[in-house]
Amino acid sequence: MGLTSVGIGSGLDIGGIVTALVNAESAGKIAKFDVNEGKINAQISGIGSLKSAMSEFNDKLTTLTESATFGSQKVALSSKSYLSASVDATAVTGSYQVKVEQLAQSQKVASAVVADKASTLGEGSLTIAVGGNDSFNIDVVATDTLTEIMNKINSSDDNSDVTATIINGELGPQLVLGSKNTGLDNIISVTATDTDGNTGLVDTFSMTEVTPAKNAIAYIDGVKVVSKKNTIEEAITGVSLTLTAADIDQTTTLTISKDTAKTKTAIEGFVEAYNSVMTTINSLTSYNAETEQAGILQGDALPRSIQSQMRNMLSSQYSTSDGNKMLANLGVTTTREGLLEVDSTKLTEAIAADKGAIAEMFSSEDTGLASKMSSLLDGYVQTGGIMDSRDTTLDEQLSRLTDSREQLNTRMAAFSARLYKQFNAMDLVVSSLNTQASDLQSRLDSLPGVVRNNS
Repeated sequence: MGLTSVGIGSGLDIGGIVTALVNAESAGKIAKFDVNEGKINAQISGIGSLKSAMSEFNDKLTTLTESATFGSQKVALSSKSYLSASVDATAVTGSYQVKVEQLAQSQKVASAVVADKASTLGEGSLTIAVGGNDSFNIDVVATDTLTEIMNKINSSDDNSDVTATIINGELGPQLVLGSKNTGLDNIISVTATDTDGNTGLVDTFSMTEVTPAKNAIAYIDGVKVVSKKNTIEEAITGVSLTLTAADIDQTTTLTISKDTAKTKTAIEGFVEAYNSVMTTINSLTSYNAETEQAGILQGDALPRSIQSQMRNMLSSQYSTSDGNKMLANLGVTTTREGLLEVDSTKLTEAIAADKGAIAEMFSSEDTGLASKMSSLLDGYVQTGGIMDSRDTTLDEQLSRLTDSREQLNTRMAAFSARLYKQFNAMDLVVSSLNTQASDLQSRLDSLPGVVRNNS
């Protein structure tokens, strides 16, 4: 590159001239690049907003494709003092009177009192069993104390049914064995064997029941129910009871009814998420005549296609065992703006009177509203879907724009170098002419008889 300062020969600001010429040549192209880059980035942002709203809507649809959302039951208790309850979808609507006579409990047996828990008891073995389960053996050596025997019982790999502990009572320490399971089927038996000729183990482990095993006893509508656990799962269809206290004189009313709130919440969430998608599309594709501002994706076929397909699905009828159904039958209608609105009272009444048709309408595989719409949205928002493809296309446009900027910079650098070369060449010529003119003037001034005109 040549001189970049004021021309030596010509006195021109070559640097300023070259910069002005380069800027004049590139300014229009750079402005066009900036405009295009802004549009592409705005489109990327718009596609991202649309994809986010559609993904959130798709999540709401997932709930409406699950059978648990529809026809579920709920349970209420007149008192929580004696039991708790849970229900599944097979529970039958109705009311039941429950009385708890007795809670289930596990048996506990105690050894004879020993003088000192650190004293040895002799050599031999203990065979322990609970109910009909396999027994396990504990080998007792001559140096074992009551504490060590307790530890051997609790740490035995074969022991899954008994817990051993030492209780220091008024008369002295005793080893207490407790069944891990409640009910009359879990009775503990202990057989002691002495092998050292003494009777220390046999005498100590002649067990005495200190807490009896009991089955739970409850009455449901006057029918006696017995369970070895405090959880009763098969007495009432679809209902699980957990007994917590007993008083045969107290009655708890258990009421099972249809859980309309779960279905209603799911449908209202569907409406809200759908409106969010439609609002996003309208915002991205609209034109404001007053401000003369166009949406980021105005004229783009993608959001309009999505909007059209979704609206068609919402206005369609869906086959159920109770005849063809559509959203309007549930109190969900379309406003003039293309959004959905819910008549809360009508929706509640429709769910309360429903016998399975709403579930079919939404969740029937391949034919239900939620199932079909979820499949539609998956094609757009899933990894590798249409939205990702559009993002890839826009990213490629940005990449090409970056390449064009680099090419322009390269051309402008060459153009600048060429201008500097031309202007510097001119400057040298002017400098040479100025030098020759000055030399000629000097020669003329030195000729005899030539009088300089100083005026």
